[in-house]
Amino acid sequence: MKEKIRALIVDDEQRVRRRVRKLLDADPEVELVGECADGRAAIAAIQAHSPDLVFLDVEMPRIDGFDVLAQIAPGQMPLVVFVTAHGQYAVRAFEVHAVDYLLKPYTDARFQEALRQAKHRLQTEHDDETKARTLALLAALRNDYLERLIVKTNDAALFIKVATIDWIEAQDKYVRLHVGREAYLLRETISNLEGRLDPKRFHRIHRSAIVNIDRIQKLETWFHHEYQVVLRDGTKLTMSRSQRKRLGEKLGWEL
Repeated sequence: MKEKIRALIVDDEQRVRRRVRKLLDADPEVELVGECADGRAAIAAIQAHSPDLVFLDVEMPRIDGFDVLAQIAPGQMPLVVFVTAHGQYAVRAFEVHAVDYLLKPYTDARFQEALRQAKHRLQTEHDDETKARTLALLAALRNDYLERLIVKTNDAALFIKVATIDWIEAQDKYVRLHVGREAYLLRETISNLEGRLDPKRFHRIHRSAIVNIDRIQKLETWFHHEYQVVLRDGTKLTMSRSQRKRLGEKLGWEL
C-alpha cells in the first residue's frame, strides 16, 4: 500500500460530504484528493487524480454512481465504497464481489469498518485484482455488457454482434474489429471498450489486443516464456507475460 491512501468523496449532499471529510481527516493514513457533488465532476476527478479509494454515492441526478464507473477505463479503476440510501441496489452483490457499501444512515463505526476493509484490500491485493472486483460488481449490478456495436461506414451504419468478433486491435484512439474476413474501424479506445465487454467472453492478451476466448484454438510457446495465441482462422497474436497467468486462471489452465 502507498504511504497514504488517496481518497475521493462523491456525493450530491453537502452535509454527507462534510461528514465523510471529517472522518477521513481524522485518519493519518488517508489523504483527501478531492470532493465532487455530481457524476460529471467525479469522472473528471478520477481521471485527473487516479485516487486509490472513492466513496461513491449511488443516487445522483443525471449521472449516477454506476454511470460514473462505466466511464472510467479499467486501468484507472479505483477501489470503491458505494454509498446508498436504498437497499434495492443489490446489496448482496456488493458482498459477493467483496466490495463494501454504506447504507444510509450509517454510524461512524460502520464507516470505520468500511475504511478498514478498504485498507486491507489495498495492502493485500494487486491493482489488477482490485479493478477486476470493481468491474465484476458493476457488471452484476448493471448487467450491461455490450451485445452490439454500431460501426459507421461511408454509406451505412453496420450493426455488429459482439459475439461475432474474433479479436480487437488497438490503433491510437481507435480500435479495429476483426470479424471473420472483415475488419471495421471504431472510434473508441481499447481500454474503454475493454470495460464494456463481458470478461467471460473476451480477454486482453496485450496492451493492443483483446481476443474472443471462444476463437482461441491453441497457445504456442514463444520466446522468453511468452506465448502466441493462435485463433481458429490461423491468426497468431502475441500474449504479454503479465496476461499469461490471468488467462490461465480464467480458462482453468496451468500456464
